[in-house]
Formats: sequence, structure tokens, C-alpha cells
Amino acid sequence: MEIENYPVQWNDVDPALLKAEARRVFDLQQADRIRQIHFRQDTKSAVIEWECDTEEEVRNLLDTFPLVQAGLIHFEIIPLIPYSGFNRLFR
Repeated sequence: MEIENYPVQWNDVDPALLKAEARRVFDLQQADRIRQIHFRQDTKSAVIEWECDTEEEVRNLLDTFPLVQAGLIHFEIIPLIPYSGFNRLFR
């Protein structure tokens, strides 16, 4: 989940930086690294579902985001595994 490093006035951020961020996200989605991206309705945060083998790979890719490099945002990484409850119920 995306987190601002401090309150950011997004209207004051260089539009070229925002465009570069959007391009990087698009490129990673086209490369099958980003599965889905959503904005949270209750905050100004993005949630990205990654298609990666390790948390380290996700961290390395996040470090390529222009807004991360500019020090404006960082991400909380929440590792997920597939839901296995149906296997227990329907054996």
C-alpha cells in the first residue's frame, strides 16, 4: 500500500514526474509484474497486487518508481498466499 512520506500537495508536483510514474506502472503491468492496481476509497493511497516470486523482487521494482526515488512516497508490503479454506471444507 502506498504511503506519503509527508503531506504532499499533488497539484504542486511536476506533471512530468507524475507522467513518469504512470509510465513506470504501465510498463510493469505490461510486463506482467503488476496484476492489479487500485486506489483506496477512504485514503489517498494506491494498492498494487504484484506478480512476483519474492518480496525482495517487489522491493527492487518499487525502488524504480519515480515518486519513490523523489522521496514522496513509500510502500508497505503485505505478503499474501492463496486462500486454502476450500480445500479443508471440500476434501
